[in-house]
Amino acid sequence: MNFYSTNNPSGRVSMEEALLRSQPADRGLYMPETIPFLGADFFHSISGGTLADIGFQISSALFKDAIPVSRLEELVHQALPFDTPVVALEVGKTHVLELFHGPSLAFKDVGARYMAAMMGYFLEKSNREVHILVATSGDTGGAVAMGFLGVPGIKVTILYPSGRVSELQEKQLTTLGQNITAIEIDGSFDDCQDLVKTAFTDVELNQEFSLASANSINIFRLIPQSFYYVRAFGQVKHLGKPVVFSTPSGNFGNLSAGALAYKMGLPVAQFIAATNLNYVVPKYLKTGLYSPNPSVETISNAMDVGNPSNFVRLVHLFDDNFETLKQQLSGYFFDDEQTRQAMAEVYQQFGYVMCPHTAVGYLGLRSYQQANPDVCGIALATAHPAKFKDLVESVIHKPVEIPVALEELMSRTKQSVRMKADFADFKEFLLQTA
Repeated sequence: MNFYSTNNPSGRVSMEEALLRSQPADRGLYMPETIPFLGADFFHSISGGTLADIGFQISSALFKDAIPVSRLEELVHQALPFDTPVVALEVGKTHVLELFHGPSLAFKDVGARYMAAMMGYFLEKSNREVHILVATSGDTGGAVAMGFLGVPGIKVTILYPSGRVSELQEKQLTTLGQNITAIEIDGSFDDCQDLVKTAFTDVELNQEFSLASANSINIFRLIPQSFYYVRAFGQVKHLGKPVVFSTPSGNFGNLSAGALAYKMGLPVAQFIAATNLNYVVPKYLKTGLYSPNPSVETISNAMDVGNPSNFVRLVHLFDDNFETLKQQLSGYFFDDEQTRQAMAEVYQQFGYVMCPHTAVGYLGLRSYQQANPDVCGIALATAHPAKFKDLVESVIHKPVEIPVALEELMSRTKQSVRMKADFADFKEFLLQTA
């Protein structure tokens, strides 16, 4: 399996280079040279398995003999020991796909742990070391910190926007120590993301370090996220209805992962891009014009992205054809008041507690169902509500139980480096701490 850059389709790199380099020097994004069409029959046959079983089957189809089969199976099962269950709010109509059963209680555990396993394999073979740079708008940082904690040959630096992540999210990425360093940036997620992207093209930094990313710019974050779309399909296919997915979207990696599964043959009737007031993609679907904006701060902070990196991948997966994309993808956006109202109504009607990001996904699904009532809808529940405890409790007026793993973090001391959104300062810090 080879990969090419979206900015240079004629070039090719190996699986190992795409994984460990993360982003091409031309600042494009890596994509698989070929996406095998496995067909609906394949997905019907494997979708009854566990998340790890599904992940192994898809990884085998994608990577062929790049990793010995027995070792690949071991790595995938090591990375994905938890499930991603579908919970019915209204059976056959409205469901949520719970993606928060991993160690950091967010969907990004799937991608981060899979990447850590794959990187660990190649680093052990080559005796190399890498320095991972990550920008986070909330959940990526915690998932990466926990997924890569203590992995030999890997050092991790996480950048996050000061004051724009929840207290629990901040604790997850600033209290672990060891090979994890957190940098608190005076700015937005877009500022953090720009610093990381610039670092990957800086000659001096790339001479000093083998830089890699665990953000969704790395294709190996997206590949494993396709697995839970298949797992979800397997849990509802017996209902015999067209399946639609509503994905809360910020950087659009999660939705691109669903599109990857669709490209391989997963029978998805429709994807829904549900965003907060950072609605550059829903606007694009309406107007055909892509116009990034500075990010807007909302209560669904992990989606506060004004210029989503994976937009180019999303369009690419639909053959760079606006009409094809528009036919398969619907877009909706919602403000904070609508988000709070949805959280309250879902709790009152179904007794189900949602984080604000999940509520945005739920709103997108219900909006689509107004014109398409006879579908089996699945909204992705991207984070445990306890990660937004104060906000959720202020909406539902009930206490939210904090899982033991998160409660232990709250007593730990935050350790971070405060920094301006200035690349020269960031570069100097990296070189001084090499």
